[in-house]
Amino acid sequence: MFAVGLTGGIGSGKSTVADLFAARGAAIVDTDLIAHQITAPNGVAMPKIATEFGASFVAADGSLDRARMRTLIFGDEGARRRLEAITHPLIRTETERARHEASGPYVMLVVPLLVESGSWKTRVNRVLTVDCSVETQIARVMRRNAFSREQVVAIIARQATREARLAAADDVIVNENASVEELGAQVEAQHRLYLSLADA
Repeated sequence: MFAVGLTGGIGSGKSTVADLFAARGAAIVDTDLIAHQITAPNGVAMPKIATEFGASFVAADGSLDRARMRTLIFGDEGARRRLEAITHPLIRTETERARHEASGPYVMLVVPLLVESGSWKTRVNRVLTVDCSVETQIARVMRRNAFSREQVVAIIARQATREARLAAADDVIVNENASVEELGAQVEAQHRLYLSLADA
C-alpha cells in the first residue's frame, strides 16, 4: 500500500494533521500511540524495562512510570539508548503489523523521529513534514504539557533540527498560525495528491 511518513517536531501539530487525514479516509498508524501501548499495563515492553531499569520504574498499575523515566533519560544519554534498544524494535514490529492490516486508499505512518532514525525514509513513498517555528513549538508544549521552557528546549535539542526535517520532506504543511480552515485546505491538497499517487 502507498505509504506516507508524517513527521514534525514536538508541538508542531502532527496529531491534529493526522486527524484531518483520517477524516478523509487515510489509514493512520501512530508510532507514539504504539509506544504508549507497549509500555501500558501488561505492555510487551514492560518485563524487559523492569529487568533493565528495576521495579522502581514500573508504576503501581504495571505501566511505565513515565515521569521517573523522563527524568532519568533527560540526564543520562546511556539510559536513553538502553530504553530505545528495548522499545524501538517492538515499535517497529507493531508498526509493520498495523501497516499490513491497514485498509484505506493509502496508509500514513506518524513517526515523530522519522528523520532521526535514518531508516524510516526508505520505508515510505513520501515524507510529509508539519512545520512551525521553534518558538511556536515551545509555546504550544509549555501550554499543553505544563512543562517549563527549559524542559521543552531540552526535548527540542534532542530532536532533528527544523532545517533537517524540511530537507527530508517531499511535502510540507505549514502550521504556524494556521486556522482550522487553512490547515484543512493544506491537508485536502496533500490528500488529493496522495490519492493520485496511490492510484498510479
